[in-house]
Amino acid sequence: MRVRLIAVGTRPPSWVSQGYEEYAGRLGPRLKLTLVPIEPGRRAAGHDPQRAIESEGRKMLAALRPGEFVAALDEHGSEMATPAFADWLAARMQDGRDLAFLIGGPDGFAPEVRARADLLWSLSRLTLPHALVRVVLAEQLYRALSIHAHHPYHRA
Repeated sequence: MRVRLIAVGTRPPSWVSQGYEEYAGRLGPRLKLTLVPIEPGRRAAGHDPQRAIESEGRKMLAALRPGEFVAALDEHGSEMATPAFADWLAARMQDGRDLAFLIGGPDGFAPEVRARADLLWSLSRLTLPHALVRVVLAEQLYRALSIHAHHPYHRA
């Protein structure tokens, strides 16, 4: 199964890149995770960010492949505990469709992106820096695989 992380932002801090690569590398061949960075839309202080949101939305939609299951990480989405996410991921792997996770820009998703998503998922009710979400998602993917492999990484 191919999994892509389509994320707004092209220059994350080095600690984000290191953390993401650490967990993405642990996934191994069973779950190939690829990062697709999206150039952020232009924003100016004191101006409406709508053009930036629309620009990012067009780029995200263009990056999606036909048939992919799309999970948009959105603060207003539904939450899943880790074991439920592990079961959800196992079901996605069984259905055979490739999977795309979307991380929007600082002002959220364009309505068209939200409409295209098969799932709106909130990692937490906390507000997280968008770059940190890359690391958290990669870690949760690894944790989900370890749960189903009965690996001791997840100790609940």
